[in-house]
Amino acid sequence: MDVADLREEYTRAGLKESEAHPGPVEQFGKWFDEALAANLHEPNAITLATATSDGRPSARVVLLKGFDERGFVFYTNYEGRKGRELEENPYCALVFYWGELERQVRVEGRASRVSAEESDAYYRSRPWGSRLGAWASEQSRPVGDRATLEERLRELEAGYEGREVPRPPFWGGYRVEPETVEFWQGRENRLHDRLLYRRKSGGGWSMERLQP
Repeated sequence: MDVADLREEYTRAGLKESEAHPGPVEQFGKWFDEALAANLHEPNAITLATATSDGRPSARVVLLKGFDERGFVFYTNYEGRKGRELEENPYCALVFYWGELERQVRVEGRASRVSAEESDAYYRSRPWGSRLGAWASEQSRPVGDRATLEERLRELEAGYEGREVPRPPFWGGYRVEPETVEFWQGRENRLHDRLLYRRKSGGGWSMERLQP
């Protein structure tokens, strides 16, 4: 089949202003709960887009590990490409895509590191192997072969056997404080529903409908 012929008709639901929550975090929570209830595969997967100081973009998928009025949290190696770019240019974008529900959520805002206490608490909740993996990988840097990584992991397993694994100083969380949040619901004839929340300078949020 020609890729140009691939298309879907979106008919599952709509999104009206009268039915949307006045705040985007609460609206996100409602949609996220519905994604969980639908048993979607990794509903917390996010496309994270970053850019260098001169505007060269990059994107990859990370996992949401928390959200509240302060923003959306994920964890990573601070010295990998995404971490270096966020230190250079903290403005970034997040995209959640829940295809089975014909929905996506777009977030734009500024990222900053979460507290050491928050990073420690999440790190301790990870499986033992994942904690060691954070030490084993010099994220985004070249490596000669996979065997090198596996040897590092074996050495760490031996060194930390029966011991607590501390959080690496180069690993932790970022919180993206949203400036705009857009909710997209697929509709028939490509007349999709798009509601955009924008943070107001005096506090609170405005909401407007965008044309598809």
